[in-house]
Amino acid sequence: MALIKCIECNHVVSDKASACPNCGCPVSFSIEAVISAETEASKPEPKKRKTRKRKKHKKLPNGFGCIRQLSGNRSRPFAAYPPVKAFNLNGSPVSQPAIGYYKDWYQAFDALRSFNANPYDIAHENITFAELFELYFKAKYTNNKKKQYSRASMDSTKAAFKNCAPLHQKKFKDLRKYDLQNIIDNCTLKHASLELIVTLFKQMYKFAKENDITDKDYSEFVRINIPDDDENGEPFSQEELDILWKNKDDETVQFILVMIYSGFRIKAFETIEINKEEQYFKGGVKTKAGKNRIVPIHNAILDYAFNFNPDKFRVTTFRVKKFYPTLQKLGIAVTLSGKKHTPHDCRHTFSWLCDKYKVDELSKHLIMGHSLGGDVEKSVYGHRTIDELRTEINKIKV
Repeated sequence: MALIKCIECNHVVSDKASACPNCGCPVSFSIEAVISAETEASKPEPKKRKTRKRKKHKKLPNGFGCIRQLSGNRSRPFAAYPPVKAFNLNGSPVSQPAIGYYKDWYQAFDALRSFNANPYDIAHENITFAELFELYFKAKYTNNKKKQYSRASMDSTKAAFKNCAPLHQKKFKDLRKYDLQNIIDNCTLKHASLELIVTLFKQMYKFAKENDITDKDYSEFVRINIPDDDENGEPFSQEELDILWKNKDDETVQFILVMIYSGFRIKAFETIEINKEEQYFKGGVKTKAGKNRIVPIHNAILDYAFNFNPDKFRVTTFRVKKFYPTLQKLGIAVTLSGKKHTPHDCRHTFSWLCDKYKVDELSKHLIMGHSLGGDVEKSVYGHRTIDELRTEINKIKV
């Protein structure tokens, strides 16, 4: 027997009684209440959820910017904002876009520290390759009143951009050497077209650095990994040379003769140096051996060379407006094998003339800027003075 309390009047009563003698409440109700209370009391108390306190970080210096932890389930919840630079009329700061979003506070802090060390225009942070090209093209061809470019030059630049289609919608700052090299390696066009693309890369990165859009130039690492098909050509015949010399009073013919009797590529003449006192050219393009080489000026073209002005010379303009029309007028536009003569045929003609008039082989290679890497003896011990080169080049008869 056990004593329990009545659930109605709280009077103590035996659990064997049928009802409470004080109020008449059935004892069975009181027993059920006791069992329920004991059951509830035996249940473990639910664990209280601990409120997660945000970790406190050190206060950032004034004018350094700020870091905010954004709400929600984010993979990069920490946003880094640059220092406030402008205020509204009511004194409230003009909000600026975030520099970036990061996994933790420390990554955001490093981004802010890098930004303050080298601030950049956040408006350009997300600029795409295509958007940057528009700015570059406008700055070079539209806004530049000092220098006028030909339609051919503009078309070549647009063609190079078109061949970079996979890059158009990518962020310029996200591009790496691999992205640029991939364009070159997967392009099926000729070497000359690839050269235009590489030139575009270099000019766009130069423009981007000048405008603080990037501080890294990946274009300097891009290489063309196919042979230069522009090296193919066919020399002018002796009959065609005779026709050129008969028309030597023509200014365009004079420059064609300069190319033929110097051995330089046409592109080199845009930056070539002419030493009139010591009578030699200095310049060259393409290879290490070809750049900045010294070539004595052949006696027959001295006057023509001295009259040439590299500052006013543009390859595309000369090729289209002068070279081809002049050869067409003289009736020598086509080679003996039926191909179209190109400016590079002048270099092939020089090589043929060297062989014809027995110019020393080492002198020929030095004058033309050929690499001697495969010939250890010539590359290490092969030397010629400018006077020796002058003697050799003047072996060529006119």
